[in-house]
This record gives sequence, C-alpha cells and structure tokens, in this order.
Amino acid sequence: MVGSLLGNEVNRVEDPDLLRGRATYVDNLPLEGVLHVGFVRSPLAHALISEIDTSAAAAAPGVVAVYTAKDLDLPPVQAFIPVGDFTREPLATDRVRFAGEPVVAVVAEDTAALADALELVDVDYDPLDVAVDPVGALAPDAPAQFPEHGSNIASGYRDAAGADVLAGADVVVRARIENQRLAVVPMEGNAFAAIAGGPDDDHEVTVYASTQMPHGLRSGLAGSFGWDQQRVRVIAPHVGGAFGGKAGAAAEYLVVIAAARELGRPAKWVESRSENMQSMPHGRAQVQFAELGLSREGDIVGLRARVVGDAGAYAGFGGSLALGPTRLMSQGVYRLPALSYDGVMVLTNTTPVGAFRGAGRPEAAAMLERLIDMGAAELGIDPAELRRRNFLRPEQFPHTTLTGAGYDSGDYDLALTEALRIAGYEQLRAEQARRRAADDPKLLGIGLSSYVEITGGGSGEFAEVDVHEGGATIKVGTSAHGQGHATAFSMLVSDLLGIPMESVEFVQSDTATVPRGGGTGGSRSLQVGGSAVREAGEVVLRKASELAAARLEASPDDIRVTDGGLGVAGAPGATVSWAELVRVAGDGELSGTTDFQPGGATFPFGAHVSVVEIDSETGFVTPLRHIAVDDCGRIVNPKLVRGQQQGGAVQGIAQALWEQMSYDEDGNPATATLADYAMPSAADVPALEVVNTETDTPHNPLGAKGIGESATVGSTPAVQNAVVDALSHLGVRHVDMPATPQRVWQTIRDARAGTLASPWQEPPAAFATLPVRGDEVQEDADEAVV
Repeated sequence: MVGSLLGNEVNRVEDPDLLRGRATYVDNLPLEGVLHVGFVRSPLAHALISEIDTSAAAAAPGVVAVYTAKDLDLPPVQAFIPVGDFTREPLATDRVRFAGEPVVAVVAEDTAALADALELVDVDYDPLDVAVDPVGALAPDAPAQFPEHGSNIASGYRDAAGADVLAGADVVVRARIENQRLAVVPMEGNAFAAIAGGPDDDHEVTVYASTQMPHGLRSGLAGSFGWDQQRVRVIAPHVGGAFGGKAGAAAEYLVVIAAARELGRPAKWVESRSENMQSMPHGRAQVQFAELGLSREGDIVGLRARVVGDAGAYAGFGGSLALGPTRLMSQGVYRLPALSYDGVMVLTNTTPVGAFRGAGRPEAAAMLERLIDMGAAELGIDPAELRRRNFLRPEQFPHTTLTGAGYDSGDYDLALTEALRIAGYEQLRAEQARRRAADDPKLLGIGLSSYVEITGGGSGEFAEVDVHEGGATIKVGTSAHGQGHATAFSMLVSDLLGIPMESVEFVQSDTATVPRGGGTGGSRSLQVGGSAVREAGEVVLRKASELAAARLEASPDDIRVTDGGLGVAGAPGATVSWAELVRVAGDGELSGTTDFQPGGATFPFGAHVSVVEIDSETGFVTPLRHIAVDDCGRIVNPKLVRGQQQGGAVQGIAQALWEQMSYDEDGNPATATLADYAMPSAADVPALEVVNTETDTPHNPLGAKGIGESATVGSTPAVQNAVVDALSHLGVRHVDMPATPQRVWQTIRDARAGTLASPWQEPPAAFATLPVRGDEVQEDADEAVV
C-alpha cells in the first residue's frame, strides 16, 4: 500500500545480537551449580537388556549420580502426536528398540568427568532380530518390535475404490518411489536445562529448552508428571534451527528434570552431534507405490497411491504423516477425476520418525510430480504442457479436493509461466538437444515441478501489544528459531501505530510472560501470529483514538496515525504523542490482547525449474541453476521471504542429490556423523533465482500464506526430475533419491547395457489386509498440518 512499511525490504532487527555473540543459547546460560547429564546409549538396534553394572561409573571422580530406569520412577514419554499404545520409557527397561536409545543416565560435576564416567558403564545385551526396511517390516514373519501387538503395523487404512480409479485410462505409469529418511541436522542440537522449584516457588520446575513450541512442551511435561500446566515454566532462548525436530518433549528431558529434582541442583543436557543424528526424530521415510492413469490426449484419469510411512521405533508420529498430510495433498495442483489412497504406518528398529520441513507435504509433491513427468515421457508431451493441460484454473477457487482440502486461492499456470520465462526454457531445451546430437558426455537435464501445500491450519494464536512511554512491546505465542519474527511483527506494529521499529520490543518463548501459544510449525507464524499481532494492535489503536479524540476535541472517526502519535485528519497541527496518550491513559491501559482465529488453512503454491549437468562417465550431478517461483500470498517483507525460499530450496536440493540417513542390515546407522551424512556446503549449491507471485488468501487480514516450507516442497521433485530428464534419451524413466554419483553411474551403465530394471514393484500384501477407510478416520484438513 502507498506509504506503508509493509511490502518493503527491511533489515532483520534480531541479527546484530546474533552476529556479535550477545545472544544466549541454552548451553550459554550461567546456571550456578549446574550439573551435567549424559546418556549411555544402546549400540544395538534390537536387544534384551540382561544386566547393567553402574558401580564403576558411580565411583568415578566428579560423578554425582548414575540412574537406570529402575532408579527413577518416571512416567512414559508422551508422544508429540500419539499413535496406539506403544509405550516408550525415558530410559530403556527390558528391551532396546533402536541404536542410540538411552539406557543409563550419568550426572557429573563437569563434562570431562561425565565423558569418562559414561565409558565405565557396562550393559549386557541379548541381541534380537531386527526390522529395518519398512516394506520388509510389513511381512507377517518380520521381527516384531512389540510382540504382543502381533505385527509391526501401527495404523493404516485402504480405499475401497482401489484400481477402479484407473479404469478408462489409455496409459498408466507406475513407480515405486522412495522418499528417503533424512536427519534434521539443526545447527544447534537438543539442549535442555532444568531448575527444580522449592515448596514456596511458583513452579515445580523451570526449564530452558531449545524448542520451537514452548507452550506445547509445557503441556507435555506437565502431562507427563501430572502437574498443572501453570506449575511448569518453559523458556526458549535463541534457538539454532528446528525444522520440526524440536517439537514436543524428548525422552531425555524427563530424566534431566528428575535429576534436578532429586539432587536439588540445576541439571543440563546438551547433545553431541552424533547423538543428534541418532536420536533426534528423523524425517520423510516413505515408500510410495504410485500409479497415474492418463488419456492419450494427456488428461489425468485417476491416481492410485499405496504409501508406507516408516514410524521408526515406538510409533513416532512421522509415520502417521503418510496417513494424514501426504494423503491430504496428494491431488496437488491438478484436476483429478478419481483418487484412491491407501496408507500404512509401520514400526521399525530405527530412530523414531517425526516432522521435517514440510511434514508430509513434500512427500506428496515428490510422488505426484514424478508421475507427471513419467506420464509426459510415455505420451511424448512436453512436461510443462502436460501440467498446463491439467491445472486447476483460477476461476475454480475456492476448491475442495477429493481428499477434503479446501484450497483458498491459486493461479498455478502463472507461477509455471514465470518460472519457465526466467529459466529460458526453450533455449535450455535447444542446448540439451545440441549436446545430445554431439554425443557430449556432459548431459543436461531440465526438471520442473508445480506444487501446492497446506499451511497455517485452523489453530489460533495469542498476541498482546502494549504501548508505553518508551515505545511498544509485543508478546506473541509463536516462537522463532531464525525466521525473523521480531522483524516482521515489529513492522506490523510500526506500520499500524506509527511507532518506530527501533522502539518496539519483541517478547516470546517464555510461558511465564506469554500465557499461551501454538509455537512454530506448519508455516503458521506470520499468517496466524502476525494476524494476531495486527488484531491486538487494532485494539490499542481504537483505545488511543478515543483518547486522542477527547484530547483534541474531534470525532474518533477523524483520528489518524501520525509520526510519533495521533492527529486529526486535515489539521496538521492537531496532534498528540504516544507518550502523552500513555500518561493520560495510565500505564498498562493502552494495551490490547487477542486470540486470533484464522478462517481456515491456506494453500501456498509455486513452480520450480532445476537445471543440472551430469558427467556421464562418473555419474556426478552438478546443479547449475535453480529457479523458484513461490506464491505465499501477500508479502510483508521480501527479504524475509527470500531467506525462507533460499533456505528451503537448499534443503530440498540436498534431499534430491545428497542426503540420506541409512542403516545396515543389523540396524546400525551408517551415516550418523557429518563425515558420512552428505550435508551440502555453499560451494555445492548453485545461485538461487527466487521470485514471487502474490495471490492473497481471504482467511486472514494480512492476505498472507506460509513460506517457511514451500521451497522445500517445490525444489526436491524439480531436481529429481532434472536428473531423470538428463538420462531420458537413454530410456531412463526413474532414479530414486538421493541421486548419488554411484546410483546415477549405475543407472547409465544399465541403460547402455539394456538391463534397466522396471521402476515398478508390486506393493506388499499387507495393504489388502488394512481396514477400509471410513468416516471415523477422516482427518480435518486444518488439523493435518504439523
């Protein structure tokens, strides 16, 4: 808007403290007398615990206490999103179910003594057979995590329509698509400190945690210990990344609280990088058996998907993403006449799976966009043209999909057209043809993706805006871990009230000062939290306008915001400052609180183009360009949006080409250090060309949709499609992720030898045994976002 701060590039206000080392993380806290907690973890993926000897560790210098499960009367871990009754104890009791599961806790005066004592604990294990592969774990004779349960199937359903949705198709393309397991790898791992309260204190415990959901963590801890929520205080200092891995209470948190209460001193646990790789919930981990039916003219006839979600140990909630948001978003951006979706959640002897940037939505987009490209290749239609023929049109919005998602607004062709224009699509195709004609060993691949995802959900958010003589203070229930909340929310207040941004203080992530909140997840912060801030600010403005009107002898309808205060429209000299209004109103009176409730979930969308080069002699894939056109509704600060696009795209590119958390046949993690897990550096990633279209949503007053996960949703399938496109003239139709040099080189070799395997495999028989999906398992679209 004209004269508005919103929509302009504004530098982040939180960065100076972070860059100058003035910020505080959990591990930096100066807690007097703090004890250090560490864990002895199982080296085996599945075993019975026969004996534990802690005597040597307990007698070691500097050791204060050593605990096994029998020493602590602790409640089971409350899963972030519980599925079934697969109880997990904070410390393993009789059985371990994944490599890295904590078995013994050691408490010491310092980290050196702790490290030495951990080596002195002796645990005897009786190894058991393991189930590592999620498809194999569905077999009736697979080693069971919970023998009393009868199988490794934690939950699941099937669609009665089945293969009927493909009836009438001239062409059906099929593939077994693996969306591989990823480690979250935040810059800061789990960090947790607990201070026990005394009998006269307001809280049973005060905890400092690296979490993205302080109030959710408060609820989980209170529920575990049977305390009233108000008796638990959670404070999240600056958090170095989260991406879904820091939602809910880790098992280790309960042990740290118990140690602090029993020993009467603050206790702290800061996990190492190898601990983080093994025990923080992983992401993705789906195997998809997908079929797309099309007419000869290129019209989609139907989609059939049978999806296995790997829950890991203890039915971690990430396995249920296959049953919720992946299904919900499986229709994507297309007109889809028929859809059948079966989902199953399976237990394996691996690290529990949780959310990772996108939480089920990237998996849906990757599946569908791979099928679209396979269909284009089968029909001989350009992949951009096939998408255009099947897009939902702008005039069809709002639109309810076959899975019940209520799309708010969209113009999918606009985003694709812009992405193709920026990429120079026709010139890229000409260069690809030239290289192929010249038998150039450097193969060029051009990959596309068009996506839509769900953000925001139906949950509301708390905010308070208080104007005082020094400026304004914002309190909001979201919790930043790098997104720029302080900047965006200060912009909203400054734009609404005319108070300079440098005079706006931002308060978050302390449950004693912010009474409630949903935290960060599902790209909800600006659209829900920002709308709450805006609404609270409007309450303040109404109060102040009435005061100013009385002071200036004018009608409240004629009061306008001026620099530093309020004034009368058309009377430049009739003004009153905010400081004067505060003095008139009284301290604390010019404040407003709200619990904003959005009108529904929002559906950001976009189109990505990836350009890669493959060395056909080595299989090495080099990403040359990546174009991202993402539509997140109205943009408040393009700089913040661009940062989210760049970070999201890098994570998506990394999944397509490099990252995978893998296990050997015994369940040992094979990529549990950063020496083995292929995280990209800045040198590995191409320059990112990120732009936006803007299609407002009617579901909040800002018109904003989410952006935190969008580029991850769009980038992964674009890069995977580019890799396959580079090899398509050899007859290659599919390459699973990550497209490592070994995998790509072997594919080229097989193609030239005429021994390419079919991308399709028959789904496991377990799908036929699942209950038919009915109304009792229908998810509400707004609750499907994590």
